[in-house]
Amino acid sequence: MASRQQLIATLTAGAVSAAGLSLIAKHEGWVNQTYADPANGWAVPTVCVGHTTTAKRGEWKSDAQCLALLQQDARVAYRDVQRLLPGPKTQGEVDAYTSFVFNVGASKVEHSTLRRLFLSGDRASACRQMLRWVYAGGKKLRGLEARRTEEAALCLRDLPK
Repeated sequence: MASRQQLIATLTAGAVSAAGLSLIAKHEGWVNQTYADPANGWAVPTVCVGHTTTAKRGEWKSDAQCLALLQQDARVAYRDVQRLLPGPKTQGEVDAYTSFVFNVGASKVEHSTLRRLFLSGDRASACRQMLRWVYAGGKKLRGLEARRTEEAALCLRDLPK
């Protein structure tokens, strides 16, 4: 039986690479039964890899169902990235921004400094803006710091120096 990481390594979601999906799964975690969102409790039931839109309390999903939800949710986040941050991007930017939008939501990115910097052409500063998004429920979280550090590094990886 293949591990979850091995299964994810075979997937893509639109232009999001397997590495991008792995980054999302690493930081969102993988829980087959619904659980309370760490920042919002049961107001936002969550299942699988950070899936919230159809999650209901008491639900259980198979690994195959979780993989399908991860691909679906990553495609949605990728479409939001394309809409909010139009134009060509490196694979690192695509994967990092998709992970970021997957986590914080498109509505928060829409009026952000990150978006303003990206649209102005300052792509490196836009990538570094992710490092500021480390709070949930008014508290600085180590897990978000780690995620944002990885996202920013991936975002900057292939940009011209």
